[in-house]
Amino acid sequence: MFTRALRYAALIGVLFASAHKLHAAQQEHAANSPAARANLPSGEELFNKHCAVCHGQDLKGVGPAPAPYKVPPDLTRLSRRHRGKFPESYVQDILRNGALLPEHGMAQMPAWGTDFREMHGFDASEVEMRITNLTNYIKSRQIK
Repeated sequence: MFTRALRYAALIGVLFASAHKLHAAQQEHAANSPAARANLPSGEELFNKHCAVCHGQDLKGVGPAPAPYKVPPDLTRLSRRHRGKFPESYVQDILRNGALLPEHGMAQMPAWGTDFREMHGFDASEVEMRITNLTNYIKSRQIK
């Protein structure tokens, strides 16, 4: 009798573990699905939430950031400043790693890659998709 109860308990344990593994696999698949990626904020949403305070809604560097911040660069003129070609890898590097820019005075351009990862808990692919969305938004706002 005791052996039969032990077998049933083991069987229930194995079934529970299998169900747990299946659920975890389904959750991982759902997180990586196109639908989950579609729920990522757009570049415009990210810009408005994280960047507009310094660069302004119009990307021209006239946001309401207080002193000691100086006027940050006009992001609508990046292509013009780089001989008519949008400096995509440069922008992604700045967004990902930040930079000490003279235009910012004493303050430093935030490293959004680090902030997204450490403050918001996003994994590497989520961080990269946000960096890409921000870059594409800035690219779309270039003065022709």
